[in-house]
Amino acid sequence: MNRWRWFPTLLLALGAVFALGAQAQDNRPEYQLGPGDSIRISVYQNPDLTLETRVTENGTITFPLIGSVKIGGMTVSAAEKAIANALRAGSFVKQPQVNILPLQMRSRQVSVLGQVGRPGRFPLETFTTSVTEMIAIAGGIAPGGADLVILTGIRDGKPFHKEIDIVGVFLNNQGQDDIAVADGDELYVHRAPMFYIYGEVQRPGSYRVERSMTIRQALAQGGGLTVRGTERSLTLHRRTGGAIKAFSPNPNDLVRPDDVLSVGESLF
Repeated sequence: MNRWRWFPTLLLALGAVFALGAQAQDNRPEYQLGPGDSIRISVYQNPDLTLETRVTENGTITFPLIGSVKIGGMTVSAAEKAIANALRAGSFVKQPQVNILPLQMRSRQVSVLGQVGRPGRFPLETFTTSVTEMIAIAGGIAPGGADLVILTGIRDGKPFHKEIDIVGVFLNNQGQDDIAVADGDELYVHRAPMFYIYGEVQRPGSYRVERSMTIRQALAQGGGLTVRGTERSLTLHRRTGGAIKAFSPNPNDLVRPDDVLSVGESLF
C-alpha cells in the first residue's frame, strides 16, 4: 500500500498542469471576423441551413431565411449568437444551435517587404504565427538579404519596433526572440551588408559580409592575390565618424559593412 502514497500528490500536480493550460488558452484573444474571411455555418439538426460563405467588405453575410446579418468585427462566438437570435426571433428554429467554422482568415494580414522570395501581404490565420514562419510563408530570405528582420507594428496601442536575428534564433538558442506577429505588422528584410575589394585580386567585386569575417577571409573571398599582389600593399578604406579613412589593416581584423579593400602590386 505504501507505493500508492504518492498517487494523491500526482493527481494534484496533474490538475494544476491542466488548470494552467486551460487558463493560458482562455487568455488568448478571440479572433474577430472581418472582410474576406471564409466561414462555414451549420445549425444543429438543420442540414439545409449549412452554408459556406465569405464576409463582405461591409462585414455582412447573407444567411438563409434571415437574409443579411452583420458579423464583421464580432468574435466567432458572438456571430454564432447573432445568427441564432435572428433564427429564433423569426420563429424559423425554436432552439437554434449555431456553429461557425473559420475556413480562411483574410481580414488579418501581415506585410513582408524587402529581400524575401515573395514580398507582399499575407493572411494571418492563427494567433501563434511567428516571425520565422511568416518569413517562410513569404518565400524565405533572398540570397541578397540580411540575417536581421525588422518588425514594426502596434502593441497595446503603442508603436512597436523589434529587430530579430534570424540566424541567432536557430544557432544561438534565441528562440524567445521569435515572437508571434499580429494583424497589421510589417516585416522588413534589408539587403545583406557588403564589402568591396579591388586591385591585385583574382575576383574583384562586392561580397556579402559574413559573420565574424576577417580581412584574410575577405581576401580569400576575392579569390586570393594575383601573382603581382602583396598583402604589404593592402589598404582598408573605412568610414569612421562620417569621414573615410585609409589605413593598413591587420589580416585578423574583422570586416565591417561597406569596407573597401584595395590590394596593390609588389615592388619586387
